[in-house]
Amino acid sequence: MVLLMKSVVGLHHSIPAEGLWQRGTSLRDSQHPFSRTTRLRVASKKRSRIAHLAEVVTKIYTPICSTSGRVKQTQRESSVQPAGSSRFSNSPRDLILKAIVTLSRKPRPSISEQFLDKVDAVADRMGFANILLRLVSKEIDPKTGVEKRSKPSALRDWAEKANVVADKLQYTVEWTVPMDFGSPGAVVVLNNHQNEFYLESISIRSSHNDEATYFPCNSWIQPDKLSTYPPTERVFFSNEVHVPSATPPGLRVLREKELKALRGDGKGARKDWERIYDYATYNDLGDPDKGSDLARPTLGQGNVLPESRQENGLTQICLLSTDPNLESRVEVGGRIYVPRDECFDPIKESTFIDSCMKGLMHKLAPAMFARLTDKNFEFSSFGDIDKLYSEGIPSSMRPKNSETNETSSEIFPGYSVPNLIRQLPFIGNSSDSFSKYPLPELLSKDKFAWMRDEEFGRQMLAGQNPSTIECLKVFPPVSELDPEVYGNRESAMTAEQIEGQLEGLTVEQALQEKKLFILDYHDLFMPFVNAINNLEGRKTYATRTLFFLDKENILKPLAIELSLPPATKGAKGSQRVFTPGNEPTNYWLWQLAKAHVCSNDSGHHQLVSHWLRTHACTEPYIIATHRQLSTLHPISKFLRPHLRYTMEINGAARMNLIAADGVIASSIDTSEADPVTKLMFKLIGTLSLETCFTPGKYCMEMSSAVYKQKWRFDMEALPADLIRRGMAEKDANSPHGLKLMIDDYPYAADGLLLWSALEEWVGDYVNIYYGHDARSVVDDYELQKWWAEIRYVGHADKKHEPWWPQLETKEDLVQILTTMLWMTSGHHAAVNFGQFTYGGYIPNHPCLTRKLVPEEGTAEFVEFIRNPQSFFLSMLPNQEQATVMMMIIEALSAHSPDEEYLGERKARWTSDRTALDAFKRFTETMRSVETEIERRNKNSRLKNRNGAGVPPYELLFPRSGPGITGRGVPNSVSI
Repeated sequence: MVLLMKSVVGLHHSIPAEGLWQRGTSLRDSQHPFSRTTRLRVASKKRSRIAHLAEVVTKIYTPICSTSGRVKQTQRESSVQPAGSSRFSNSPRDLILKAIVTLSRKPRPSISEQFLDKVDAVADRMGFANILLRLVSKEIDPKTGVEKRSKPSALRDWAEKANVVADKLQYTVEWTVPMDFGSPGAVVVLNNHQNEFYLESISIRSSHNDEATYFPCNSWIQPDKLSTYPPTERVFFSNEVHVPSATPPGLRVLREKELKALRGDGKGARKDWERIYDYATYNDLGDPDKGSDLARPTLGQGNVLPESRQENGLTQICLLSTDPNLESRVEVGGRIYVPRDECFDPIKESTFIDSCMKGLMHKLAPAMFARLTDKNFEFSSFGDIDKLYSEGIPSSMRPKNSETNETSSEIFPGYSVPNLIRQLPFIGNSSDSFSKYPLPELLSKDKFAWMRDEEFGRQMLAGQNPSTIECLKVFPPVSELDPEVYGNRESAMTAEQIEGQLEGLTVEQALQEKKLFILDYHDLFMPFVNAINNLEGRKTYATRTLFFLDKENILKPLAIELSLPPATKGAKGSQRVFTPGNEPTNYWLWQLAKAHVCSNDSGHHQLVSHWLRTHACTEPYIIATHRQLSTLHPISKFLRPHLRYTMEINGAARMNLIAADGVIASSIDTSEADPVTKLMFKLIGTLSLETCFTPGKYCMEMSSAVYKQKWRFDMEALPADLIRRGMAEKDANSPHGLKLMIDDYPYAADGLLLWSALEEWVGDYVNIYYGHDARSVVDDYELQKWWAEIRYVGHADKKHEPWWPQLETKEDLVQILTTMLWMTSGHHAAVNFGQFTYGGYIPNHPCLTRKLVPEEGTAEFVEFIRNPQSFFLSMLPNQEQATVMMMIIEALSAHSPDEEYLGERKARWTSDRTALDAFKRFTETMRSVETEIERRNKNSRLKNRNGAGVPPYELLFPRSGPGITGRGVPNSVSI
């Protein structure tokens, strides 16, 4: 007999006499939102009635049930207001409250979930398993000293709408409460069904008043069957906001209780349906049990390998045998834990999966021949790269069988490679079209732009990593590293090498006029160069690149220094300086040197500007907000759209991108699978940052080194960052109070537009709640705990640094919040959504280099002289490495259709009219920003964003459509 039927049949024996909600007595009535006063004892005749109903349900379930579960009695006379039945007899002093409940179900439920939906519909109709809602008043009962609560009422029409197909469904519910009940301040929900559902909102109206009270929920409601006592009731507050000291008396206990539930107790493994927020170190990036080559250090170990804290994300705790301090990796097909409400919404999830699948299809076909023939095909010409966009699979990479003229497969005898491609999902007979990549915007405007020095310089100001270049302060540049270990601290660049390109200025004059700029990766890469160069197929330098701003306001590269550390301590390292030249040999050596600079820049961009500064360092803000700020708190309400999806995308990155070798699909046993499935897993191979970027297995260690040496919260503010890098100086007479050293610096110029708009919006909002009292910020204990947790727990490895801002005044709060909003919106947009534009064409911005620049007198130099183009291509990623990188950045560069951009957020997010008016002004400012950016892009004097073959700078243009657009500033780090 099925366990579910046993449960129903034995229901009248198993339900406690105390009533519907009680399963034990460990909580006092005053601690439980469903008071004992409404749990009436059930007479024996009622038990007989339930037994009869149980028999009826058993007959219904007998032909269809084949599952285990638990069905609970959810309707008791006098204790629950029944769904779909006549109302109770109402006293003239009673008040009827009606609600519209908007929810959605999973768009793609599993077979078991579909079955349980049918079970729920039957049980709901019979009244055995309802979704129950209960009101909590803002007031306390003067007689009992606890909050006033309504009787629980069941959601109506669930069974009738069970087969309705729609994105959203609306249901009704009614409560009868005394006239002196007061205004509802919270709704408590209990899900007695078998499946979770997504509760979007609850809107309540009184029979005596047409004005609605709105409860924004936006949360997954889990089945009560997942919990032990007490029941997993969920609390939702109205869209009013209250600082802790102003919390209505009836909501104070629930406010604290909800925060406590979100914090958890720090024990045990997390379940994927939970909503607990906690911290952990990065101790699961490696997998030494599978081999020493997969060992990776733990990040977040104080001064050794510091890092910001991440969500405690393991769904199961399993310590490795090689090191009990490390946790095992989540295997392919598993899932890193993130709190349930942080997961992608259905539209976002579908878009993300589609983008990844599309990228995977692009990778599969070009990579097929390399994998099936055990060869890593090289690009023999630039034409082979071009064909990735026009044909998909370059014909030169299609080895033919001399008899059949078909590419043969030694791995799968009897299957020709084209036939295997056509059997892959979603491809069919259009393998070439599915393997094509979209044409990057840069390539579509000027195919040869990437080779020009002016474009090389322009991309330092308007490309995918525009936040690194600095104004040069000292010439020659000087390192801060130990010269005994890393060689000469002073650069080998000389005045003689560059003064001929300074338009008549001396080096000293150019420094004084602030015309010299530097892209300096020397100290970041130098400690890792020898280790990286010992990796197979990886070669790199520690680079310095010097630029000059000419009279036309064009940034031109003057010299590139490529350095190698000494072979032994105290020995002399290698420092080679390259300058532009028109003579063929010098020209190609210069192109090789630029490629190495771009390789350094790509690594820094992805590991520091993108991952570290926007993904890793912002996650503690999200965790602390949920743990310390109630949803009633005005700052919690304010920050919500800027926290969206970040933890989910970080979880995916933690498992697939930043871990040792990423997803190792080849470890899956496919011995019993059909040839096409085998092929799919074989072609997926290894996808990770370690695969794509020159630092390889040292990627995350380099990220940790930058966090230790450079990261400061106070320097994440855009104005502070520009001043620190010498790219701007304070000037009260200049727009935004800053004078840019390069007027035509698109990232900075447009970024300051956004920064000022964000700062004004934050100031207006903060002033509503903290403008009345000088001590209001200090006295807000939730706010103080929030900021303390970010510093002392979320960024524990930096907690003693003196630069942390104090949180004592509303001005402090405005600066802190504006910095957070800038990093999650403007900065992330600037370094993320241009990736495919500039990195989608590998020669423009190679993600890795495989050869050093040849020196005269070597066999490699002879090879280079014989065919410099072929040598250049052999130094770049091969076909498979290139397509892996292109697949990743194609997915990362695309917007989802449900994206929310700056100036947008869900309707009715607050009931505060003053806050809504302030946000309306912010939205209007965003439209003004768009108009100004469009005007700048049409200005022919701004050559870094206008001109023949020059893409307009739109990365900080607030709005965008879906897909790869090269524009749009989402509210949050959502991809």
